[in-house]
Amino acid sequence: MNVIYVTDLIGTGVFAISGTLAALHKKKDHDILTLFIFAFVTAVGGGTLRDVIIHAYPVTWISDANYLIVILASALIAIVCRRWWLGILQRPLLVFDTLGIGIFTILGLEKALHAGVNPWAAVLLGIVSALFGGVIRDTLANEVPLVFERQLYATPCLTGALLYVLALRLQIDPTVTFLVSVGVITGFRLLAVKKSWSLPPIRV
Repeated sequence: MNVIYVTDLIGTGVFAISGTLAALHKKKDHDILTLFIFAFVTAVGGGTLRDVIIHAYPVTWISDANYLIVILASALIAIVCRRWWLGILQRPLLVFDTLGIGIFTILGLEKALHAGVNPWAAVLLGIVSALFGGVIRDTLANEVPLVFERQLYATPCLTGALLYVLALRLQIDPTVTFLVSVGVITGFRLLAVKKSWSLPPIRV
C-alpha cells in the first residue's frame, strides 16, 4: 500500500465528509441514502471526470471497493461528529472542503502527469479533480457552485499546482513538494476566506 494510494483514500474521505456536511447544512433531515449520494459525488465526481478525460480505465472507485467503503464510513463519521466539530471548528464544512481541494489538486495533477499529459493540461486536470465534485455537490444542494462565486476558490488550486510543477522541474524531493503544495492551497484558500479576497470583476 503506497503513500499516494493512502493519501488518495484520505482525500476521498475528507471530501466525503465535506459532501455530507454540505447536505446537512442545506437540510437537517436528509435520509442516510441521500447523505451517501452527496458524499459519493463530492468524493469521486472530479476524479471520475479526470479519469474519463485521460482514458484511465477502469475508474478507480469502480475497480477498488475500498473507495466506496471509505466514502460510507466518512459519511457516517460526519453524521455522528457534526455537533462535536461545530464545537471546535468555526466552519467545519469550509475546513474539510479546503483540505479536500488541496489534496485532490496535487493528486489529480500527479495522476495526469503519470498518464503522459503535458504539464499545462495536467495542471488543469488537477483543478478539475479538486473542484468538480464540489460543483456537483453544490448543484444537488441547489446552491451556486463556489467556483462560480467571486471568492478565491480555483485560484489557490492553480497556485499550488503551478508550484508543484515548478518544484518537480527543479527536482525537489517529491514528498516535500507534495506537502508544501497542498499546504499552499489550503492556507491560501483559508486566508482568502478570512480576508474576503476576490479577483477583480470584468465589467461589460
